[in-house]
Amino acid sequence: MATIETFAARVQAEKGVHYAVEFPRSIPPTVTIAAGPKYTRVDVGPSGKYMVVNATGEIYGIKAYGVIHRGHAYGTLDTIDLWDWGGYVAVRKAAR
Repeated sequence: MATIETFAARVQAEKGVHYAVEFPRSIPPTVTIAAGPKYTRVDVGPSGKYMVVNATGEIYGIKAYGVIHRGHAYGTLDTIDLWDWGGYVAVRKAAR
């Protein structure tokens, strides 16, 4: 299983590429990690963006800060390569 640090680095890198294309004069937001007992938050800039279930590695969007949105599931830490993390929300990559 990939680590949460690997996931955060992937989000940071893909946000950087997205910002270089879409907003060339802007600085991409910084991605930070905030660990909790059940979930680890991955924040993009000052806002919460993703939450990872510590026990399973499942990645979800955030409904409210600290509350996962089970309707916005983005796979697991093992499947981060299948998603494009650069946009406003993650989008599953097309099959090759």
